Amino acid sequence: MVFEHVPIPRHTQENHKRCRVENQVVELMGHFSSMFNGLARSFSMKKGRKNEKCGGREAAEAMAKEAKKNDMMLCSSGIVHVDGSNNFASVFSKRGQKGVNQDCCIVWEEFGCQEDTIFCGIFDGHGPWGHFVAKRVRESMPPSLLCNWQETLAQTSDDPGVDVEEGKRQLYRFNVWKHSYLKTCAAIDEELKQHRKIDSFYSGTTALSIIRQGELIVIANVGDSRAVLATTSDEGSLVAVQLTVDFKPNLPQEAERIIECQGRVFCLEDEPGVHRVWLPDAESPGLAMSRAFGDYCIKGHGLISVPEVTHRNISGRDQFVVLATDGVWDVISNKEAVEIVSSTADKAKAAKRLVECAEHAWKRKRRGIAVDDISAICLFFHSSF
Repeated sequence: MVFEHVPIPRHTQENHKRCRVENQVVELMGHFSSMFNGLARSFSMKKGRKNEKCGGREAAEAMAKEAKKNDMMLCSSGIVHVDGSNNFASVFSKRGQKGVNQDCCIVWEEFGCQEDTIFCGIFDGHGPWGHFVAKRVRESMPPSLLCNWQETLAQTSDDPGVDVEEGKRQLYRFNVWKHSYLKTCAAIDEELKQHRKIDSFYSGTTALSIIRQGELIVIANVGDSRAVLATTSDEGSLVAVQLTVDFKPNLPQEAERIIECQGRVFCLEDEPGVHRVWLPDAESPGLAMSRAFGDYCIKGHGLISVPEVTHRNISGRDQFVVLATDGVWDVISNKEAVEIVSSTADKAKAAKRLVECAEHAWKRKRRGIAVDDISAICLFFHSSF
């Protein structure tokens, strides 16, 4: 896939060039799903304004405000279900025993004003300012992603056309999203570093998000939260499929990068099996993940904010996906999570039941250890499930 740089319009050529770029976006969008057309219209409405950071950033932020006002966006525990949509999301977050809840979530139905698209994100903050960092990333990621997605479309030269097979079209869509995610995460980490009101030097957050666009799901993961899919086997039973990697410091490729950057990876004596990242010459910060936003004290020693971006085409067998912070996965297996969610009669309470089961497991399996913050999003693909 080839991406060409489109220079920022200036002076008297600004309106002419902006119109040309927008027309190119509209033309590209016409080849694909209804998502492209709706977002192009939204961006076109902003045609008369200056583009300072990104051509569509203001439009994307306006969409986010409108979605929140129309109950299409949820940033707390609850449910999201729009009439006529196959998507149904159950969200629940519970504070642990370590102080303020540093987890936060977001579900945005009709993401970018598109009926066939939903965005789900879950964020796990850490450090003194962790809850502020997590909320900041939650706020900035969706509009920034929409903005970069629009720019990527405008810069893409290898339009697959309308006559190619569906598989190639899906791969093209994924590549556009992947490139957009990489740009978004790099920009967010840089913006966070410059933020005047949030001190992210010793604080940070993980970020796990999923976009469902029609039958395509795109998963982007920074950190050790996890996405698990429930799908039906040939025998008719539900099985759990892990969609993400828990980016822990002891993973070979992660440890290699950290050590090459003079960082250190080891466990404390009272925490056998819990590998952490440490500075070359200090017993800090001791992060239990190898990728995160923020944490600039150790960014030069192997910690990165680059997401792993993958995709899957949903089949009729795929029932739902669970996104959860490590407060769930530290004590609940993938199989157990799928069984808990699928056996919950009222799917509106699925996330709450999963979180409560994890809380009980913490008290049973880890006596004497403070319960972590626990959060989950259960996204059902079929409203009749």
